[in-house]
Amino acid sequence: MITTYNINLINSIILISLSLWGYFDSTDPSETAFIPTGIGIILLLCSNGIKNHNKMISHIAVLLTLLAIGGLSMALKGSMDRSDDMAIIRVSIMMVTSVIAMIFFVKSFIDARKK
Repeated sequence: MITTYNINLINSIILISLSLWGYFDSTDPSETAFIPTGIGIILLLCSNGIKNHNKMISHIAVLLTLLAIGGLSMALKGSMDRSDDMAIIRVSIMMVTSVIAMIFFVKSFIDARKK
């Protein structure tokens, strides 16, 4: 069964790995490529709290995921302006996993509220 914990774990690993790949693959790397890495690391650290249904940690993870989506939308725009196909693919994958994680967070909050 896919859980919020699993989705957060997958999302954090994708944020970390793809943003590092983008940084090291770039001919003109920018330090802003490390922002998704940092968010991914913090989300990874939140995993146990999410697994144990800790409300505060789950809310922090939601906020970070929302920030990631917002920041990635700017990165996607920049990638499109540069016509960098690989960057567009990497950023799109990070955005998709972040949106899926957000959907799972919202669903888990709704389910918890019903209980």
